[in-house]
Amino acid sequence: MINGSPHPNGNTAVALREMEKVFVEEGVEVETMRIGSEAIRGCIACNSCYERGKCVFDDAVNVAAPKFEAADGLVVASPVYFASPSGTLETFLDRLFYSTHFDKTMKVGASVAVARRGGCSATFDALNKYFTISNMPIASSQYWNSVHGRAPGEAEQDAEGLQTMRVLARNMAFLMKSIALGKEKYGMPRKEEHIYTHFVR
Repeated sequence: MINGSPHPNGNTAVALREMEKVFVEEGVEVETMRIGSEAIRGCIACNSCYERGKCVFDDAVNVAAPKFEAADGLVVASPVYFASPSGTLETFLDRLFYSTHFDKTMKVGASVAVARRGGCSATFDALNKYFTISNMPIASSQYWNSVHGRAPGEAEQDAEGLQTMRVLARNMAFLMKSIALGKEKYGMPRKEEHIYTHFVR
C-alpha cells in the first residue's frame, strides 16, 4: 500500500489502517510505504530505465519497484488537493509505472481518496488510470473508495467511509486469491504484440 499523504498519522493513514486490519484477518501479507513527504522528482522521459532496469533517480520509486513486482496487488491512497491526488503521489506513480517493465497483468489495483469534503471522485478516477493502462483489474467496494475528514484522526468518525475500506479490502483479498487459483488452472491471458498508433503524418 502506498500512502501519498505527508502526514504520518493523518486521515489517509486512518483509511489504510482499516484496510490493513482486514488484510491481516484474511491472511494477506501487507506493507505500507508513506511517500507523501519524500522529495520525488518528476519523470524526464530519458528512457534510462530501459538500459538500467530502474529509474535514473534513485529514490522511493526504486525502493517500491521490486516490492510492486513481487506483490499480487497495489493500493494507492491520497489526500485530495484541489480535487486531485497529491502532486508527490502522482509524480511517484508516473515514474513507478513507467520505469518498471515487468508484466503487471492481473495484479489487483485499488485506489483510495481522502478529503475534507469534495474532490474524491476526481482523485479516485485519476488514480485508477494507472491500473487500467497496465492490465490490472480494479477492486471495488460498496461505494466509491473515499473517506472524509479534515483534522487529524477525524476520519475515524466516518463510519460509512471506514466500512467502505473494510469491504474494499475483503473484495481485494478475494480477487487476489481467486486470480492466484485462476493462474494455476488456466494460466494467464494470451498476449498480443503491442500495436502503437501515432497520429503524426
